[in-house]
Amino acid sequence: MTASHLLVPVPIPDRVAALIGSCIPPHILQAEFDADCAAREVRRFRGPRLGVEDQADREQALSELARANKVLAAHHPRLAVLPGSPF
Repeated sequence: MTASHLLVPVPIPDRVAALIGSCIPPHILQAEFDADCAAREVRRFRGPRLGVEDQADREQALSELARANKVLAAHHPRLAVLPGSPF
């Protein structure tokens, strides 16, 4: 039996990634990239004491993440990216 939280991500060759990417519409790939970048940006701004500018940057990143997740979820509901997810 395998627990999903114990799985280790395995890198895939570039040709395999290109083959997978060629099967996915370009706007979905762009939304996935945007969601991943926004999730990383949200993780940067953690902590109870954020300045006003940091709070604004975090809210902007959350907005971008929500926009990208809306596109991803319309394509497939399990593609949505969470701000705290490791992948």
